[in-house]
Formats: sequence, structure tokens, C-alpha cells
Amino acid sequence: MKLTFIFIICGFVSTIGIAQENTSQITIGLNHTIKSAILNQDRTIQIYTPDSYSDSNQDYPVLYILDGQWYFLSGVAIQKSLRTPGAIPEMIVVGINNSNPLRRTLFNDERKKFSEFLINEIVHYIDTNYRTNNERVIFGWEAAAYYLSELILTTSEFNGAIITDGGYAYEDLVKEFTSKEDKYLFMANSRKDIYYIGSTDAFHKILKENNPKNLIWKYDLFNDEVHESLAYLALYKGLKYYYHNYDSPVFESIQQFIDLGGMNYLTTYFKERARRFGGDGQIDNSTKNALIWLAWNRDNFEYFNFFMNEFSDVLTTKRYSSGYWQNRFGQFYLKHKDYQNAIKYFEAGLVDYPDTQFKEEMQKGLIDAKNGTN
Repeated sequence: MKLTFIFIICGFVSTIGIAQENTSQITIGLNHTIKSAILNQDRTIQIYTPDSYSDSNQDYPVLYILDGQWYFLSGVAIQKSLRTPGAIPEMIVVGINNSNPLRRTLFNDERKKFSEFLINEIVHYIDTNYRTNNERVIFGWEAAAYYLSELILTTSEFNGAIITDGGYAYEDLVKEFTSKEDKYLFMANSRKDIYYIGSTDAFHKILKENNPKNLIWKYDLFNDEVHESLAYLALYKGLKYYYHNYDSPVFESIQQFIDLGGMNYLTTYFKERARRFGGDGQIDNSTKNALIWLAWNRDNFEYFNFFMNEFSDVLTTKRYSSGYWQNRFGQFYLKHKDYQNAIKYFEAGLVDYPDTQFKEEMQKGLIDAKNGTN
């Protein structure tokens, strides 16, 4: 019994040793100390570079996070999670740390000085030392939201601002706003944030009444959240709003496709996407595939046939090079008594993929389709 107990203990200790040997620390970004001549103090910033940064020569957009001591990791997490399906581009994330009560002073009474520090020292440092493409989005919560409300209207350095749990700019600033390029402003709040919702509502009203040219803005309420919990969700939603046309469009139904404008909507969408992010401005294969599948899945033969003809080029891609797809298309045409197209796909499948597991199904489908033409 004692011997068995000793073996068990030794095995347990050995397992711990192996586990310890295989552990490593997780590191997300780097801390940098900048000696600010403008603020006359050392300031800490956190910098995250995306996974592909070290192995590429490309330039990256930058997400700036005010109050990085709280929200830098949120910015990194959201950037990485939204990158997985390609909803946004890879971004450099920069967190700018502040401390209370200094943050309230810098975001209010000393906002001009803080702007000089932000633009002339922080942005300059990032652009000088990292590969950036001059596309900048900035996030701020509470006191920082009020600061950014004016910054986005009065400076040209940032392409978009995401503000939450606060925010307000005087009507004169809104009326005086001018920009040759589109700027984006996403505002979020909650009815439960009783201390700040009034000013956000007032700002929304001013924007709505004046509708400044080239300012693209949106105000969303998330009433399940409170003052302390909304920041993460607002940053997530704000980045999705800013990059609303970066990814391929997704439709929940054929009716939504129709309501949005159909092919005219798609044409405009991809031209606008190319204008903002580059590309040839043509409808991409991902969208063509998704619409064909959507019409098939919802048993909408009219639009299935329309998309199959409109997007005939995508049918020649590798995706459809299989007996599986020839059979699927043939069966769908057969179901809707379009016998000529059913014959076309069944015959192509049997000739091009004679060893497919769908051979018998296609042979039977071909007979049924030919009988249907008689």
C-alpha cells in the first residue's frame, strides 16, 4: 500500500513538472514610454501589431484606444475576432493610458494640449515607427467620448470615431464642420446610463437637424447595458459600422436582397467598397456563391435561375468542379421541371466526373428529365 502511494505521488509530481516545462507566458503587445514635451511627463502607450505584421510589407490601419489601461485588450480581442471571418482588416492597436483624475482634466480643460500630444507625439510616433496607411479610427468612453465628439469635427487626422456613454458637441461646431473626405462617427449609449444619456441624446438631435455633409454617423442604444458595461459592445459595434462595407454583403432572405435594391444595390456596394479599400469594384465570388445558395436553400426557383444566369462566370470556378454540385443543380432544375437545364447538368456530371458517388442519382435524374421533355 505504501509503495503504491509513493508511485502515485511520484507520478503526480512528474506530471506537474512536465506541465510546468511546457508552459509559456502569453504576451499581447508592447508597452512603450514616450517622454512628452507637450505634457511635460512620461506617458505609457500599448502597441499591438497584427499576426501578419512581421512577415509582410503591407501598411496597416490603426485603432487608437483612449483609456488604454482599461480598453486596450478589448480592442485587440475585437480586432482579432472580427478578423477571423474577414469582417475588418488587420489593424495596429494603440492604447493610450491615463489615470484619474488626470484623464478628466486632459479630456476637458486641457483638451487642446492633449490633442497636440495625441496628434503631434503619439500619431507621429506610430506613423514614424510602424507601417501605417494613414487610416485611423479612435475610441473613447465617458469623458473621452465628450473629447472625441469635438475632435472628430475639428481635426483631419482621424477617419472615424467611436464614442460611448457620453458625447456632445455644440451646434456651432456641427454647422462649421467641413471635410473633403467622408468621416464616420458611431455613438452608443443606454437608457440606464442616466448620468450621460441626456447629452448623447442632445448631440444626436443636433446632428439630425443639421446633417453635416461628409459626416456619416449612427446612434445606437443598448438598453440592456449600464455605464460600466457598454464600452466593449460599443467598440465592437463601432468597428463593424466603420467597416460596414469591407466584407462581402450577406442577405438573410431574397426579399431583403430585393428591398435593398437588388443588382443595383450590389453594383453600388462594390464600387463604394473599391473606393474605400481598393479592388476592381466587381461583385466578388463570395457574394455570387452566397446568393445562388440562398435562392436554392429557400426554394426560390425564379431567383435561383436568375443568379445562375447572372453569375454564370462563378460556375466555372473550382468550387463547382465536382459531381456533387452537378447533381445538386440538376436535381433542383428537375424539381422545378426545367428539364433542359437538368439534362445539361446531369450530362456534364456524368461525363466530367464518371467515378462520382452521385453517378446513380444523376443517371436516374437524367432519365427523368428526358422523360419530362416528351
